[in-house]
Amino acid sequence: MVGIEKKEIIKKLQQEILSLEGFKSATTDLQQEDIGFQLMADAFPRHTFPKGTIHEFISQTAACATAVSGFVSSILSILMNNDTPCLWISTKRSLFPAGLGYFGVQPDKIIFIDITKDKEALWVMEQALKCSALSAVVAELSEVSFTESQRLQLAVEKSQVTGFLHRRKPRRENTLACTARWKITPLASYTENGLPGVGFPLWEVNLEKIRGGKPRKWALGWRDNKFISIAAEQAPQQRTLKKQAVCLNVS
Repeated sequence: MVGIEKKEIIKKLQQEILSLEGFKSATTDLQQEDIGFQLMADAFPRHTFPKGTIHEFISQTAACATAVSGFVSSILSILMNNDTPCLWISTKRSLFPAGLGYFGVQPDKIIFIDITKDKEALWVMEQALKCSALSAVVAELSEVSFTESQRLQLAVEKSQVTGFLHRRKPRRENTLACTARWKITPLASYTENGLPGVGFPLWEVNLEKIRGGKPRKWALGWRDNKFISIAAEQAPQQRTLKKQAVCLNVS
C-alpha cells in the first residue's frame, strides 16, 4: 500500500510540475490517432504532443530543411483542422505552397511573410504568437539567442498558440528555452512491395530533447494523411533529396 501511495503522490507532483511549465491536460481537439501521434506518444509528457509551446527544429543541409518542412506540415494538418489560419515566416523561403496539399494543409489557410533579417523574423514571430486567433506560427531563420527564445515561450504560455522555430544552418546549436528540439533527416522514399517510382516520404525523426518527456528516435513515413512507422531495420539507409522533396521545395 505504501508503495502505491508513493507512486500516486509522485504522479500528482509530476502533473503539477507539467502544469506549471505550461503543459495543459490532454484535450479532444488533438486526437493522437488522427495523424499517428500515438507512434511517438511514449516520448511526450502526458503521452500527448505538446501544444501551446515552442518546438525547435535544426537543419544543416537543404535536404534536411525540406524534411523539416514536410514534418511540420504534417503536424499542421491537425492543428489547422478547424480552418484556423497559420503564419509562416521566413528569411529565405524555398517552400512551394501547392505542395502542402499532399500533407493535408490548404495553402490558402497559411499567411506567408517573407523578410530578410533574423531579428525581424523573431519580432514578427513573437507578435504573432500573442494572437490566439492563429493555430500555429512557423519561423524559418538561423540565429536565436536564449533570451529571444524565452520571449517566444512567454508569448505562447498566454495565447496557447503552437510555435515551430526552424533554424537553418545555425552557426552553433546553443541551448534555447524551447520545450522540444527536433532533427529530421530524409530517408529514401518508401514504396510497398518494392513497387517502382517515387514512394511515400520517409524521415528519421530524432527528438533530441523534450521537457517532461523522453528523447527518442523513430523512422516514420507519411501516407494517407497520417504518420506510419517503419521498422529501423527495414528503413532504407540511403538518403535522397529528389525523392524526399515531394514538391515542397521550389528548387
